[in-house]
Amino acid sequence: MPDETFEVVEICAGAGGQAIGLERAGFEHALAVELDRNASATLKANRDWKVATGDVADRGVWNPAVYDGIDLVAGGVPCPPFSDAGQQKGAEDERDLFAWAVELAGQIKPRALLLENVRGLSKPRFAGYRQHVLDRLHDFGYVAEWKLLQASDYGVPQLRPRFVLVAMRPDDFAWFNWPEPTPTTHTVGSYVVDLMASNGWSGAHDWADAANGIAPTIVGGSKKHGGADLGPTRAKREWAALGVDGKGIADRAPGPEGPLTPSRMPRLTLPMVARLQGWRDDWNWRFEGGKTSTYRQIGNAFPPPVAEAVGSSIVRAFSRTGEQRSAESLRTAITHDEVLRVLRDRDGWITRRQLINELGEGFARQDLDKRLANIGKDFDLEVKEYKTGPRYRLGEFRAFVGQESHQRNIYLREQQSKVS
Repeated sequence: MPDETFEVVEICAGAGGQAIGLERAGFEHALAVELDRNASATLKANRDWKVATGDVADRGVWNPAVYDGIDLVAGGVPCPPFSDAGQQKGAEDERDLFAWAVELAGQIKPRALLLENVRGLSKPRFAGYRQHVLDRLHDFGYVAEWKLLQASDYGVPQLRPRFVLVAMRPDDFAWFNWPEPTPTTHTVGSYVVDLMASNGWSGAHDWADAANGIAPTIVGGSKKHGGADLGPTRAKREWAALGVDGKGIADRAPGPEGPLTPSRMPRLTLPMVARLQGWRDDWNWRFEGGKTSTYRQIGNAFPPPVAEAVGSSIVRAFSRTGEQRSAESLRTAITHDEVLRVLRDRDGWITRRQLINELGEGFARQDLDKRLANIGKDFDLEVKEYKTGPRYRLGEFRAFVGQESHQRNIYLREQQSKVS
């Protein structure tokens, strides 16, 4: 841990996966905000942090103005709006808080912003959404960059891709470099064999030898999901290939008689899942709530080693240590959706021919309709048909950014017990 400490406000803090990693990187929590009461109780049970429980966008829960100019705003905002396993509704999903978190950075003006989400956000469906995020951060004076990080590259024996956004002021970002991968040498078997053998199962070491791959993504799910299990059918097949029955979570490791599941394969216990997610035994982290709640808290977490790696890169940038980026690399802005940029820069209607001309010869024209359709899912996109062809005009971004009248607030009031 570095000598100098920095302060962080963490939103959607969950059970503390990102929090532990940031703490180990040198950040002190000025505040952690979490909606789920059990996860909030977990944070309070393990650290003497200030924890606010409730809707992070509710000014009655906490006052962002108190934390103006803090070193870091970080969070793992809800994933369902972008998940491949969901409907990928993006800005129209009532649970979406990504755009709101970006606006929060514009209000608090932290030295850095760190947000993580699922790989789905990196895909073409959300190119317009990503472009909006970068444009807003530029408006606020930040340089921002996305990176798809694999948990297994940072010591976690799990195939868990996370799409991470880091934004800083230009003078800090000039020193920011993504953490270098240090791929894990562990497998599922080698990582939890001691826990699997803890109740006397003589076959544990043979099982571990066969469970010689890294885990698929541990799926925590939401309150709309059923009980504690290791995910949808495809994930269960991947677990079965490692010799794990993914249809549930066991209360204890197998006894001398061996696994008693219908498949005769062992099930993971909560301590095994926590370890595979990056929690270390010597942290003595205690989870509050029942079995299903605890599993969700673990499964939805940002693995602590990954958070520590990114947090350490941010600290190095603050401290001006490491390699400085070239001025050219800072000037080179990555465009995620050139169609949105052209529509946004146009004041009024634009014809299809004008749109194609401004996109240039390098743009694949056959992709235009799909790109426009994706933009229309997150933005109000007006289309008028003329004899000479359609014309387009870009309207408002549909995401929740704090509007009192937004459907997200209505949904939360009516369905809060189901929101996670």
